[in-house]
Amino acid sequence: MRPFPFRRRAAPDVNADSTDAELIAAVAAGATAALRLLHQRHAPWLRARLARRCADPDAVDDALQETFLGVWRSAARFRGDNAAGWLWTIAIRRLISALRGSGGRWIGTGIEPDDTSPVASAEDVVLLNVEHGDLGSALTRLSPELRAVIEATVLDGLTTREASGLLGIAEGTVKTRAMRARARLREELS
Repeated sequence: MRPFPFRRRAAPDVNADSTDAELIAAVAAGATAALRLLHQRHAPWLRARLARRCADPDAVDDALQETFLGVWRSAARFRGDNAAGWLWTIAIRRLISALRGSGGRWIGTGIEPDDTSPVASAEDVVLLNVEHGDLGSALTRLSPELRAVIEATVLDGLTTREASGLLGIAEGTVKTRAMRARARLREELS
């Protein structure tokens, strides 16, 4: 008798030329080599983007590790063609949950958010338009310090206190930079 009553699909052969979707399908079938390739392909840029949002390298490393653990556990639920977006969604939610600690549960439900959902939410669509529209262009023209505060407080939805911890700056500095960033964005967009 087999030790596990369920059967996984046979893992397809993958290599460095495999698409992200093929790698995720192989991960869903239990191929650790596919997870390794996915990690090699995406971990560097995920780490860089997470590090722009968080001053604590340990929190970034933990979020990155939790991201790929989440991929291992939920790869079978991936139904999209934007693997990078799916990975980023998992990564940023893992980082925010880690920074919020036990208070990271969604209000009223008592459960953790489903950060592996492949369905684009209205928020994801808005954020995509923000990143690639006029506002995205205006954001890129902000200084890195102002942009980091806007990304943390507006795009990631963190409180001033959470943004302060994430960025490693005082709460008053977060408030001041947010005020300056909003004023500059108003000028850019008018």
